[in-house]
Amino acid sequence: MSHGDTTPQDHPTDRDSMLVFGVPAVGEEEIAEVTATLRSGWLGTGPRVHRFETAFREYKGWGHAVGCNSCTAAMHMSLLVAGLQPGDEVITTPMTFCATVNAIIHTGATPVLADIDPVTLNIDPEHIQAHITPRTRAILPVHFAGHPCRMDAITAIARQHGLKIIEDCAHAIETEFRGQKAGTFGDFGCFSFYVNKNVTTGEGGMMLARDAEDAKRLRCLSLHGLSHDAWNRFGTSGYRHYQVVEAGFKYNMMDIQAAIGIHQLARVEKNWLRRKEIWHRYQEAFADLPVLTPADAPPECRHAYHLFPVRIDPARTDTPRDEILGQLTRHKIGTGVHYLSIPDHPFYQRHFGWSPDAWPVARDVGRHTISLPLYPAMRDEDVTDVIRAFRAIMTTR
Repeated sequence: MSHGDTTPQDHPTDRDSMLVFGVPAVGEEEIAEVTATLRSGWLGTGPRVHRFETAFREYKGWGHAVGCNSCTAAMHMSLLVAGLQPGDEVITTPMTFCATVNAIIHTGATPVLADIDPVTLNIDPEHIQAHITPRTRAILPVHFAGHPCRMDAITAIARQHGLKIIEDCAHAIETEFRGQKAGTFGDFGCFSFYVNKNVTTGEGGMMLARDAEDAKRLRCLSLHGLSHDAWNRFGTSGYRHYQVVEAGFKYNMMDIQAAIGIHQLARVEKNWLRRKEIWHRYQEAFADLPVLTPADAPPECRHAYHLFPVRIDPARTDTPRDEILGQLTRHKIGTGVHYLSIPDHPFYQRHFGWSPDAWPVARDVGRHTISLPLYPAMRDEDVTDVIRAFRAIMTTR
């Protein structure tokens, strides 16, 4: 596709309705499975959660899978099972959603931020190494937008210092680093099935654990710390007494959620190809604009194409990012910001005394980035509208 095919700069989009930033691709299979679940009389954690867990573990080809209600819950429980205690330190990235840092805080541990690589936008292993202290117990890398972190360097650091690795794979279901799937490098991998994720259950998450005993404890923690979940207690074998073996949480996944996820996962590769197609249309269409488009993964790796974040280059345009966001809205193009850096938020400034200037790469990325719509339910004409609108805005500066 040449620029001329989709970029008549004097003719911005005249859409009748707003193009929502993220819309899940839900098919008749999901609808039928949810209907069957409702008719089954079993809505909570039960046979469909087990099916989804099994399918996810088989897709990843590794470890033990435990469903839960969010990636936030997955990280919280994984950190606890990894043995994090108050006073311990966990190194993570400032370029992430607040859930990553909040999960660390909820364990009583202390988040330590290491700045990002300006190209991949992932945590920089050299900065991880520089932040190791005697209190460091774990590394929590985030595969930002689906681009794989440098897991060879991160695992080497973890081995050198005896640290746990908990991967935040909220953007990275399909991601691979040198042929190995994201979420399988460390002790735990945590996944999100939120409404705009590459596999959705509306709300939901999944934990991958290397060790069977860790997976058993994750399952226990996810449902109040009970020794048996409700499905096992009220199954066909008769009632089984439960015991509370620790103070757990209400973090379990429901069969209604899993009913959606089973069929979402079955189409994950087909949908990945569609996102890849849109990604490359954007890359070509924006190559001559005063923006930095996202880096693709190295040839031996695999990008999940979860987000398409473009950075406005302040050296080539003086138009503020937020003004461009507003103009895209007027063109009826939905957008996102992924993300303001963690230290830009007032809570973390108050609680930890953090200043964004201490992490200058994340600070600048967070203040100049716009995420454009990227999802398989987009029509070709929707993609064309995004390209036309963004080019019309950026070429009239």
